[in-house]
Formats: sequence, structure tokens, C-alpha cells
Amino acid sequence: MLQILTRPVASFQEFLLLAGRAYVNLSRRPHYGEDVLVQMDIIGVGSTLIVLLTGFFSGAIIALQMARALNTYGASSQVGSIVALTLVRELGPVLTAILVAGRNASGIASELGSMKVTEQIDAMRALGTDPVQKLVTPRLIATAVTLPCLTVIADAIGLFGAYLVAVPLLRIITAGEYWSSSWRALVLNDLAQGLIKPFIFGMLIALIGCFYGLRTTGGTQGVGRATTHAVVAAGIWIFFVTFLIDKIFVNL
Repeated sequence: MLQILTRPVASFQEFLLLAGRAYVNLSRRPHYGEDVLVQMDIIGVGSTLIVLLTGFFSGAIIALQMARALNTYGASSQVGSIVALTLVRELGPVLTAILVAGRNASGIASELGSMKVTEQIDAMRALGTDPVQKLVTPRLIATAVTLPCLTVIADAIGLFGAYLVAVPLLRIITAGEYWSSSWRALVLNDLAQGLIKPFIFGMLIALIGCFYGLRTTGGTQGVGRATTHAVVAAGIWIFFVTFLIDKIFVNL
């Protein structure tokens, strides 16, 4: 039993050490601001289109399904409230994080894994550059900053998609009622959840991608394994952390 747990526990310890070094580097020079901007462009701007499409159709699907269910009870006017709460609290942050993890955790792991197997990271150390400060910390900052922004975009476009279904398509509610009920349904607790979750998810996605990239071994096959492990691990941690955050906010 102890032998089975040895590798996962050792890996988790290595992950915590990497995360600790990355956070310590936030207050150390040099900060590599240009690298941060490059990563924000790759991670944030590069993910905008898929986030827009996913957010739009998520809102439209929720409105389509909820309209039918609510109409049974004569509560069609509540469709805006349900869409707003579902998107802002849960679906917006989680779906956006999953998409960014699939696109960028894999990209980070493959990029750093390729550098590892071609000994570029060893060369960086030989030249006196800290690979964690140069490679990990900029990606950590960029993902933690851009993911909340992408989540806000996904929430907004999702509400618009639901509006198009509920008002012009199904005509179950007026435009004024839809938007007013949507905004009235949201309180500070919901907005806090909707922004705290993607901020934490962003840090997890970056650190997990970097962790598996930096421990890549075995040539090109090892890069493929690292990429797969990074995406799977990021997805699992996103749902686990979602549960923990929900548990905290439900008790508030």
C-alpha cells in the first residue's frame, strides 16, 4: 500500500515545491514583463474565439431547456434569473477553465517538455537563468490574469445567447423583463464566486502545465505523455476545486 502511494505523494510534493518557487519569484527580479505580455496574448487573446462560441451556445442551450421546464409551471419569466445564476456561478468559470486547460495546459506542457528533452532548460541553468522564474512565473501571472477576463466575456456572451433564444426566438419574455431579472438575480456572493474560481483555476492550469512539462522524459513520446497528463490533471483539479469553493460559499 505504501509503495502505491509513494509516487503520487512524491509528485505532489514536487508540485508544491514548484508552486512555492513560482510564487516566491513574484517578488524577485528580474520579472520578465515582456514574457508575461507574450503569454497573455497566447493564452488570453488566443482563447477568445473558442470562449465566445462556447459561452454563446451554453447560454442558448440553458435558455432553451429551462424555457420548456419553466413553462410547465408558469414561471417562464424566471428564465433570465436561472441563466444568469448558472452561468456566473458555475458554468461560465468551469467551462472556460476546461477550454483553456485543453488549449493551454497542453500547450505549456508540450512547449516546456520539448525544451526539457532538447536540453534547452539545462542550458538555461548553465547560463545562470532560473528556469522557474523565466518559464513558470510569467505563465502563472498571464493565466491568472486572463482567465477571469475570459470568464467575464463568456458570461456576457452567454447571457446574450440566452436572450436571443428567450426573447426573439421563443417569445416567452420581454427584453426588459429578461435583462432586469438577470441583473436582480445576481448578488455579491455570486459575483465573488464567478471571479475567484477562474483566478484559482488560472493558477492551477499554468502550474500543472509547467509541472508536467518540466518533468518530461523519454523524448517525443515523453512530450506526448506529459501533454496528456497535464490536460487530465488540470480537468480533475478544476472540478475538485470547484467543489471546495462551492462548499465554502454555500456555508457563508
